[in-house]
Formats: sequence, structure tokens, C-alpha cells
Amino acid sequence: MTDLSTLQSLLAGGEELTIVCHNNPDPDCLASAFALGRIAASAGIDERRILYSGDISHQQNRAFINLLEMNLVPFDAAAVTNRQDDSLVAFVDHSRPGANNEVPEETSIDIVIDHHPADEIDARFVDHRESVGATATILTEYVRELEMSLETSLATALLFAIRRETLGFLRGATEDEYAAAGFLHGAADRDLLRRLATPSVSGATVDAIADAIQHRDVRGSVLISHVGRTSERDALPQAADYLATLEGVQTAIVFGIVDDSIHLSARSTDARLHVGTLLREAFAAVGSAGGHREMAGGEVPLGVFADYADSAQLVAMVERVITARLVAALNLSEDAD
Repeated sequence: MTDLSTLQSLLAGGEELTIVCHNNPDPDCLASAFALGRIAASAGIDERRILYSGDISHQQNRAFINLLEMNLVPFDAAAVTNRQDDSLVAFVDHSRPGANNEVPEETSIDIVIDHHPADEIDARFVDHRESVGATATILTEYVRELEMSLETSLATALLFAIRRETLGFLRGATEDEYAAAGFLHGAADRDLLRRLATPSVSGATVDAIADAIQHRDVRGSVLISHVGRTSERDALPQAADYLATLEGVQTAIVFGIVDDSIHLSARSTDARLHVGTLLREAFAAVGSAGGHREMAGGEVPLGVFADYADSAQLVAMVERVITARLVAALNLSEDAD
């Protein structure tokens, strides 16, 4: 287990804590922020805030926040750049300023807790474990080691996050996830867990998934598809999850235009491929991308093309450019099956 004395000392010397979520936070990030806030409260910090940027558009994420009554605040740069010495800033489920967040790159960070691949993490307290399947697992360990009171809402949030991040313990789960789940299980609200697992789906999400199915391009064991324009950013990972289950498909990559950016989501069961590295190498020069071996995402700004008048032509152009980059990065044949 991690020596928590440094974290406890930091929190004991702080008067307020700002927890920054990554862009478009998912349950693992949200539950980890929720848990760190509870840990800070037990250390005597009364002023706490959780900041997020981007959208919380996935129906599951919206249900998670509403049912657990989480209080999130839109990102405010002043909260992390103009602060007193006793004001702490923490990252959960991400690790570097300017990478998948709106925090200026030169900003000093006090606490980083993450499980995603990353280099050169700079903070006063760092717990970075690529070996575990979820950041929520690390926070569960803290709650257990600190012998905190395990509230139903906290247990439910952490357990749901671990289950969601590991796709029901089928992706990237380790012994640590099972141990954390065993600890949380008795205190979690099982009815709430069921409600979180089966939220309603918007019509826009269904339409986006249908578009991804229609536009699929299969080359060997790789499937590449797009949804055109959509208002539902989180329809992309849902489409990738679904298309990755098609017979013969080991890797599914779905992209689409959301507002002024191109978003990508990838899933893979191919042991020869690390999709996080693949997306990072393919798009780092023009945007931000990365993730795990089996699950990754990315975002590429449209830039000067954001105001392109002909939407159909813009979608066609994006399809050609993004598909070409992916085909080259994957060393695939130019011809689809």
C-alpha cells in the first residue's frame, strides 16, 4: 500500500482543496474526485470544490452525478492559478496540466492520483499506478487504510466506477479491483447500482450508434467508422464498445465531429496492439490522444475548418483524413473488406 503520510500532511496544512477532473469526466474520474473530497473533509478541509471542463453528456455520467447528488462546478482557471499558499490543487484520473484538461501547462499541482500511462508527473504527492485497472481502486485503498466511515453514497460511487472502468471486471481488472469491490460491496446501494447501470438512452445517441454501424469499414480484424456530426460525444465510446463485439473484429475505432473538434474512441482485444500508443502517435502532432492498451481516445481541433459552410463536405473531408491517418498508423491495406 502507498504511504499516505505525505498526502495527510498536505491536507492537514491546507485550508481549501480544488479537485480538477479531466475533460468530459467519466465515472472513474468523478468517483475518485468524490472520494478525495471526502478524505479532505475528514482531514479538516471545509472549502472543497470539484471542477470539470467539456461536457457531461453520457446519460450514465449524468445519472451518476444526479443520483449521487454530486456538486460539480464548471472549470475556472483562476481557481487553480490565483490561489493562496494554503489552497491545494489535485488531479484525479489524469496527471499533467494541459493534457486532457484546461489547466495552463505551467501550473503547479499539489496532488496527482492516476492510473493512465504518463511521463514526468510533477506534484508534491504522486500516486501513479499503471498496474491497476481504475483510479477509483486507489482511492478505495485510501479510504480503507485511513479507516474512514464508509458512507453508502461513497461506496456506491467507487464500486460503480470500478465496475464501469473495467467493463464488469472483464477489461484490465487486477486483484486490486476485486479486493476493492469486496470491501465496498457491503456498504453499496445495490438498487442504485442497477439504476446507474441501465440509464435511459437519448435518441441522438441511438442515431450516432446507427451511423457508426452504417459507416463501418472493416479491414482484416480492424474496424474504422464515423458518426458524422453529433451532439453526443459519449455516443462514440458506446459505438466503439458495440462494434468491437462484431465477429472477427479485434480493434474498433470510431470518430465524429462534436462542436469544433474531431473526437475518437478506440477499443481493442488485440494483444499485439496498444491503442493508446497508436492514437497518441497518429494524432499527438495535431491534437491530444492516448490511453490504455485496450481503450483509448483522442481529440483533434477543427481549427480553421470549424466554420466550414458545407457540413456534408466537411464530414467527407474529416472521414478521408482521419481514416487515412489510422490506416497508415495501423499499416493496413487501402482496400476495405
